[in-house]
Amino acid sequence: MKNDPELAQNIEKMSKKMLRKQPAFIREFNEFINRGNVIDLAVGVIIGAAFQKIVSSLVNDIIMPLVGTTMGGVDFSNLEITVKSPFVEGEAAHITYGNFIQNVVDFLIVAFCVFLFVKFINKITRRKDAKKEAQDKKDTKAQNDATAKTDSTNEEILKTLKKIEKKL
Repeated sequence: MKNDPELAQNIEKMSKKMLRKQPAFIREFNEFINRGNVIDLAVGVIIGAAFQKIVSSLVNDIIMPLVGTTMGGVDFSNLEITVKSPFVEGEAAHITYGNFIQNVVDFLIVAFCVFLFVKFINKITRRKDAKKEAQDKKDTKAQNDATAKTDSTNEEILKTLKKIEKKL
């Protein structure tokens, strides 16, 4: 019942009929959403958002206070240049370049953290691949040995059969 090819064909035919009855737009959307890439992308975005919170906390709560302390208590976000308006007295534009510096430093730290994370993942992946490759080589060698043993056994059987045939 589980591997009934006729049942599988009937189910496939029914699903194709159902898909044909859907409007083209719905059908295309259905095909798009069922692709593995869309799910992978959604998972990546969710994990990325969670990772971003961790890195932002690392930057804002741990690294930047240390950087500020080592630079004599400088808080980048408060740095600004005030340009007075030549046309209206009392008006001024505030160029908060400190926020820009803060964001550049944040970006560099986030990029470095992502680099370290990817490097770590690649290292783990290489180890897994090396182990799998070693296991595959071991399996191939064992399979070749078994094949050679089987071949030699078959040859012995053939020789024995020929000897018996000659005797008959």
